[in-house]
Formats: sequence, structure tokens, C-alpha cells
Amino acid sequence: MSPTSYNQEQVPGGVPVKMWTQGVPVEAEARRQLANASRLPIVFKHVAAMPDVHLGIGATIGSVIPTLNAIIPAAVGVDIGCGMMACKTTLTANDLPDNLSGLRSAIERAVPHGRTPRGRDVGAWNDVPEDVDQSWAQLAPAFDELCRDYPKLKNTNNRKHLGTLGTGNHFIEVCLDETGVVWFMLHSGSRGVGNAIGSMFIDLAKQDAMRNQANLPDIDLAYFEEGARYFGDYVRAVGWAQKYAALNREAMMRRVIAAARSVIAKPFESHIEAVNCHHNYVQKETHFGEDVFVTRKGAVNAKKGQMGIIPGSMGARSYIVRGKGNPESFESCSHGAGRTMSRNEAKRRFTVADQRAATEGVECRKDAEVIDEIPMAYKDIDAVMHAQRDLVEVVHTLKQVVCVKG
Repeated sequence: MSPTSYNQEQVPGGVPVKMWTQGVPVEAEARRQLANASRLPIVFKHVAAMPDVHLGIGATIGSVIPTLNAIIPAAVGVDIGCGMMACKTTLTANDLPDNLSGLRSAIERAVPHGRTPRGRDVGAWNDVPEDVDQSWAQLAPAFDELCRDYPKLKNTNNRKHLGTLGTGNHFIEVCLDETGVVWFMLHSGSRGVGNAIGSMFIDLAKQDAMRNQANLPDIDLAYFEEGARYFGDYVRAVGWAQKYAALNREAMMRRVIAAARSVIAKPFESHIEAVNCHHNYVQKETHFGEDVFVTRKGAVNAKKGQMGIIPGSMGARSYIVRGKGNPESFESCSHGAGRTMSRNEAKRRFTVADQRAATEGVECRKDAEVIDEIPMAYKDIDAVMHAQRDLVEVVHTLKQVVCVKG
């Protein structure tokens, strides 16, 4: 491993911050957030910043925060278990129809996406399909137990959001790899119920902090310590939401493949290779001889041999990767390219014409409502991949030909 693969920043009153950001921009506010996290008394060894690091709420997106006997709910965030799934098929580019709009329309019909602020939500099921209900059956008993302790979770979009995409940067894509083989790929998490769980426990952590954690550098870094009133409940709830997120991606993938089979004449197999990985989550792991909680907020597990997905933006390449198990990054890598500007700034700076030019050759929406996802609002994915060359190796390079946005 090259000794110059990361930069180490010393933080007065905190543990070091190790940054895999050579050759990619990092905003000053993100550096400040990383320093704040490093000053928490519960943080173990150091904080690791991935090359897609950028400003978040409390904790930086693209950061890996190991903690001893404690968890920071806002570092996990509200899109608990958000992540990626990709499936390699036996199809090649020549098997796809010449006009891809029908394939895109079939996927859009098969998977609810988007959001309606009032009235019936187009991003939720009206009638939950049987295959989705079979997935819900794996989640329902533990959810009922959670609702007994926290009744307001009952009134969330839970069952009706399973197998649905959501909004923002969530997407479904049809991609071609470096040999012209067709892959299906998607990005989503624990939807409305995960948001409700995350928001509720973040508020409870802040209330606890006002009583017990007087010197927090940022109230959004409020944490639960083991043995505290809500710690066990949070671990249980976040574990459930992470399971929901993984099942959500599987349910969507089943429906995407079925939609593709309705349009593509040639019979095909779908799960030749398959990866399903979180990039907003917390789990217990052993690092440097200690059992710690590792929170990856916009980061992917890259332990040795572990397969992961690092997507680019609309119009940019994505990567299927294999982890190198680098201990200094707590066996982690980036979860994408990382934004260089806010959604509002992207809408101010770019036009529909810019969006059309940037997504030329991709069958996707090209209207004013998706300008905030324009590739130029993100870091250069090639620079991001070079900065983390000691964290992962590239196994497949994917380029999308169809993109469905939430």
C-alpha cells in the first residue's frame, strides 16, 4: 500500500481524520464536519473520509465513523440501509430493442416511483402485489413489536412502500458492461418507514444530549451509549430498517426483470452475478483488535473479497468493485461520485439543454425536474476511483442506456 494514498489531518482535541481525497475537491464545511465528528469522546482510532465526501446533516456524507459502545443516529441518517443492487444477465446489447423507450416505460409501470405531496401517492402501492407481500411477511412480526413500543411508526408508509423507488437520487438503470453484457442496477433504501425511524431516534438522541452531552460540537452528533434508555431500541429498529432496505431492493429487482422480459423477446437469465449492498448503515465489526460500531454514511463495505457497487451520476460510468480490505479505511470505499453542489445550486446553474447534452444516448427524463441530478453536479467519478485505488479493484465498468429517476 502506498504511504501517500491518503492524507492525515490532525484535529486539535480529536482523533485524526484520514482522507482518501487526493485529486478530488473537498468543501471547507465538510472538513469542519469531519473535525467535529473526530472530537467526540466515543470515536475510535480515527475517522475515514472517502473521496466522495461532502456536506451532510451533522455527519459528513462519505465518512466512516467507528464508535466504542455508542451510535450516532444522525450519522446513520434517515435513509437507513440506502444502497445499491446490481444483476448481471445473459443478454447483450444486441438483444435490446433499437428504441429503448418501451423498456423504460415498462420499468416505470412495474415499480412505483416519485412522490405526490397530496392525494394518492404515486410512489406507493395502491394495491400491494402478492410478491411484495411475501417480502413484507418477513418484516411484519418485528415491525409489530416495534410499533408496540413506538406506536406512531404504525402510521407510516411501511408495507405500501416496500418494492418502490422513492425520489431524489434514487434510480433504476439498464446498463452495459465493458463487454456489452446487460446489467440491471438500482438505488434505494428503507423509504418512508426508515425515514420515520431515523427521524424519531435522532430527535430522542438530541433530547438525551441536552441532558447528558453538554459539550457536543454539533447537536446533530448526539449519540446513544450502550446501556442508555434508547440504545437497544435503536439498534433493533435500525437493524429492521436495514433488512427492509435490502428486501426493498430485491423486490424492485424482481419487478424490473419481469418488466424487461415483457419487452425483450429473447429469453434470459438474470442473476449471473448479483450484488446487494448498503451504503447508509451501522453494524458491529472488529477493527484494530476492538469490537466497534462502524457507521458508514455514504460508504460501502470493502473488506477483502467483498463485492460492492460505486455508481456514477446520470450519464456517467458506474463500477462493480471488489474490496481490498484496507484496514486504515475500516475496510470501506466510496458510495458514489459525491455531489459538488447543492440541488438548488444545480437548478440555478444548469438548463434543460445542459441536461439533454449530458445524458445524450441515455433513455431517461430530460426535463427541468431532474436538473438537480445532472452529471456536472457531481465529482468526476474517474478521479474518485483513482483516489481510492488502494481500497477497491474494479471488476466491471457499467454505462447506463436506460435510467428511471424517482
